[in-house]
Amino acid sequence: MDFWHYHGIFFLLGVTFFPRITTLFFSTVTFGPLAIIGWIFTPHLLVAVYATTYYWHSNPLLCVISWFVAIGGTGGEGAVARKRFRRKESY
Repeated sequence: MDFWHYHGIFFLLGVTFFPRITTLFFSTVTFGPLAIIGWIFTPHLLVAVYATTYYWHSNPLLCVISWFVAIGGTGGEGAVARKRFRRKESY
């Protein structure tokens, strides 16, 4: 199964920048309890796990890039949240 046979560039950009909305409305993967927890707390990581599970054999480069985005996206969101929380504490 190849990623480009089922999805296009707009889906890829949507999953990269808006993973919660894209996986909620445009994903054909069934969500279990663990996936729902991942969707709430770490959506980039959920996308990377799905990409690796379904497309590793046909698109390994895409999977590696998804893991870099997952680590950077989730870490970046956490850093921004901590920075905003600290700023509100000082008031």
